[in-house]
Amino acid sequence: MDSLDLDVLKTAASWLDAGHRCELVTVIKTWGSSPRPIGATLAVRDDGRVIGSVSGGCIEDDLIENVRAQGISPDAKPHIVSYGISADDAHRFGLPCGGTIELAIEPLGAGSGMRALLQRLEGGELLERRLDLNSGAVTLAHANPGSVLRVENEALYTVHGPRWRLFIIGAGPLSRFLAQVASAMDYRVIVCDPREEYRADWNVAGIELVHTMPDDLVIEARLDARSAVVALTHDPKLDDLALMEALKSEAFYVGAIGSRLNNARRRERLKLFDLSEAELDRLHGPIGLYIGSKTPSEIGIAILAEMTAIKNGVPPAMLVPHSAAPQPATGEVCAL
Repeated sequence: MDSLDLDVLKTAASWLDAGHRCELVTVIKTWGSSPRPIGATLAVRDDGRVIGSVSGGCIEDDLIENVRAQGISPDAKPHIVSYGISADDAHRFGLPCGGTIELAIEPLGAGSGMRALLQRLEGGELLERRLDLNSGAVTLAHANPGSVLRVENEALYTVHGPRWRLFIIGAGPLSRFLAQVASAMDYRVIVCDPREEYRADWNVAGIELVHTMPDDLVIEARLDARSAVVALTHDPKLDDLALMEALKSEAFYVGAIGSRLNNARRRERLKLFDLSEAELDRLHGPIGLYIGSKTPSEIGIAILAEMTAIKNGVPPAMLVPHSAAPQPATGEVCAL
């Protein structure tokens, strides 16, 4: 499933192929509260048709009105505009708490390289797109995992591609839900299960399924700070070695399903692999934020909530991980 911003690029490319002119609008800076993050995009066609979002509605209406009134000149150059600087504008454009948003507006054409960008994205590349704000010239280059959107030397640099990866060990019902939702959140998802009986019924479109040993996959993946590993098999033969490799990597999140008791036993086993206490402390288990989850879909939401919080730098004091959840008097019951 495409993320909204990838869908914007695909739709803009199809409009150009059909002979339309269009503008690509990108959020490049925000102050105060803003409905959409930096990097969010929309495209406006020459007849006012729009896809994507940069504000949630009001600014989009103004952009559409400008295109309908003025058109999109073949000679137009990129430019930067701001909305919401004054209190009147904040009220007019629906920016909460007087927020301000800065947008780059880029008229697209044959030289914008949209098809080349999409072709390379389909190959799994992480790309940096440089837009010269004076001439409108575009160049593409390989991006480092830590690259971010920026404006410097009169050029706009945007980052595109599978910037976040999720490796799921095990192809069960929980993996199915987790993979689908993570994919919708713009993760590139790879599910690994060497067990043929579990792979036989896997039919989730758009999700990679591999049958190598999980630890081999983790090593080959060269995990970086935009990678996450989640072990869901309950089988130490499959989970432990992969977790060992993941905990030694730069992966921003490593988690494993299992109760408190099973998690304690897992930690003791992992100590035999000479993992340091600091590396062991990176393991999220029992996995997920505490939301009282019981079904596979609820557990998947708890896992993704914790992953999102870690990815976004939410302070630990603001989280209630499942491992810290109150334990019922009857003892160990949760299988997370």
